[in-house]
Amino acid sequence: MPVEEHDPFEDQFASALRQAGGTFESHRLDLAARGETRGRKIRRRRAAIAGGVTGVALVGLGGALVLPGIQTDGGRRHSVAGSPSAPPTPAASPTRPSAMSADDVVRTLERLLPKGKFSGEEGRGTGEQLPPYARVVYDDGKGKAAVAVMVDRVRPGGSQALETTACPDKVFVPYDACTSGRLADGSTLMILQGYEYPDRRVDTKLWSAELVTPKGQHISVQEWNAPAEKGAPVSRSRPPLSPDQLKMLAGAAAWRSVADAIPADPRVPTAEPSRSQGVPGGSVSATLATLLPKGAEVVKKGVADPGFGYVVIDDGKGASMVQVNVQADMSGLANQLFGSGSRTLPDGTRVATHQGPGDKGGRGVVMWTVDTMRPDGRRVVISAFNSGTQHTPATREAPALTPKQMETIATSERWFSRD
Repeated sequence: MPVEEHDPFEDQFASALRQAGGTFESHRLDLAARGETRGRKIRRRRAAIAGGVTGVALVGLGGALVLPGIQTDGGRRHSVAGSPSAPPTPAASPTRPSAMSADDVVRTLERLLPKGKFSGEEGRGTGEQLPPYARVVYDDGKGKAAVAVMVDRVRPGGSQALETTACPDKVFVPYDACTSGRLADGSTLMILQGYEYPDRRVDTKLWSAELVTPKGQHISVQEWNAPAEKGAPVSRSRPPLSPDQLKMLAGAAAWRSVADAIPADPRVPTAEPSRSQGVPGGSVSATLATLLPKGAEVVKKGVADPGFGYVVIDDGKGASMVQVNVQADMSGLANQLFGSGSRTLPDGTRVATHQGPGDKGGRGVVMWTVDTMRPDGRRVVISAFNSGTQHTPATREAPALTPKQMETIATSERWFSRD
């Protein structure tokens, strides 16, 4: 599925990755069109902390994976008590602070915010299945606004840490302003001033800060100009905290203590996972550009990434985005991905074609997808849209590439050639 303006599988998932470790990786890569990694993770983190959402639905061309949800007790949300998959909370050690309850985390947020009134508190402590978070409705006298914080740990210097604090690609995430840089203590910080809905069908603003310390402590702060992220009228022209105040809130020492109180999870690998999928030593975006038919002028191209890439092309009839995923050893999902209606080419490559809506905003965007898998499990998925992004109205009647042209691109041996 493409990256969309809603968040059905958004980064309830990024935090859940810490719990499930490598188990999720193959399912995550099963998305028909991965979307730009950083942009998708930003919206996932938004969903994970906005309302305490902990369920995870990973939807690809086949199958779904759902994790346990949460229950509500007296208006304050917390992880399901006694869940068999929830790790035990060990006693504090000299190197790890005592566990913090949901109330402790919520009170920390309220203490760090400027003077105001609070309501609608929700939270999760450090000893539960998913990372601690706090969410409040904050009123500084200028209108109620939702403010939320989630605290977690990531591998210092790893790809997740780098992607977390990098500004997203505007092809996937529209925003007004974004800054990213390194602080004096070696932490990296991103401040993003964007919107709850990429298509801006409702003018709910979403501003966020993502901070990762040299020790891997990750603090994610989000604020809205409404008392809820969705379904509530805008109550003020902008969120209550300025970018500088977001920086101060995310950088507060109290959140690092919360991160240190999270019990270590033995299921999480200590080493960066190896890249087992993608173009050998190359960039999907660059390879895709070389495989386009004549007359398709590339007006924008994605960053170098061996697993995912995109181009925006214009053949004189309007912009059209084309994106590709390249994955290795996906044979375990072959029967789910290639069912009735799929074809098998003479060389054993399986091919499935799908056509349908490319968004849910009523903007006339369509997505055509050709999914291919070699006999050895190597998979290439290509999707094309009749718009230059996944969050703007259609620019043409149909994508710039035909399904036949997309199949030719997806079945090219260049995806797995080292030349």
